[in-house]
Amino acid sequence: MAEKEEDDIHVIEAVGRSKIVIQGGKVTEVSVSRLRRCPLAKKFALPVDEITPDAVKANIEHRMASWGMCRPHRKISGSVDFVGFGASELLSSGILTGSLDAVVLACDGAGTVIVTTPEMVQGIGGRMSGLVSTSPLAEEMDRIEQGGGIVLDRAHAEIDPVRGVSLAYGKGFSRVAVTVASADAATAIHDQHPDAFIFGVHMSGITGADAEQLVAVADIVTACASKWIWRIAGARALLQAGTAVPVFALTKRGKQLILDKIARSDRPVLVSGSKLPVYGTELPEPLL
Repeated sequence: MAEKEEDDIHVIEAVGRSKIVIQGGKVTEVSVSRLRRCPLAKKFALPVDEITPDAVKANIEHRMASWGMCRPHRKISGSVDFVGFGASELLSSGILTGSLDAVVLACDGAGTVIVTTPEMVQGIGGRMSGLVSTSPLAEEMDRIEQGGGIVLDRAHAEIDPVRGVSLAYGKGFSRVAVTVASADAATAIHDQHPDAFIFGVHMSGITGADAEQLVAVADIVTACASKWIWRIAGARALLQAGTAVPVFALTKRGKQLILDKIARSDRPVLVSGSKLPVYGTELPEPLL
């Protein structure tokens, strides 16, 4: 357990793979982002209009103050959609409609977790960025387990989606979804559990080879600021949701998950047949 303040270290990547280190409840490091602008970042609760280390730090500190990111009292339940077609929004909708019965995802303070309620999927994933590593926070893990979730590794808060999916199936779940940021992890999951629903996230900066590998096994991928996901996934997609920072459905069940989310919403939607991808007027700058 992270008993000493100096041992409480969390590393995340946000806003174009800017590396952020949080130690002892304080932001101690923020690297320069490879992005200059991002339309999604402009919609954050604390918007990041111009991407600078100071602006990114302020945004992370706002997340820590407002919902306890990387702190023991972190909020783990929520119902508000932060974006129309984000990973947590779509996956929580899948649990609501019954197409999914468990979601494997990464959570700061807990590592890989298995979640079975839409509120916890959204609470954990709704405002989370790319989690690289984290320290175990016992109070938070207790609340996850009390809410019906399963923590893969309480001792070290390890992030291992491959083991997480195997544990979910071992626990008797049969409609399992997982978020992955690695092509190798996606392939390993698909090889071991071909029925698992794979959702690729945190794609900015991915290589062309890794994009090809991921697209071959994923059901949905987020474009983020990846030129390769735009090109490869966009050209093969059955459905594109959004035009600035879209998600691409690569399988029929991925497409159905998005359509089910649309069906549950009162939000107006334009449906139009088109050759994909469709680029919006405002994109992340530059695409990486």
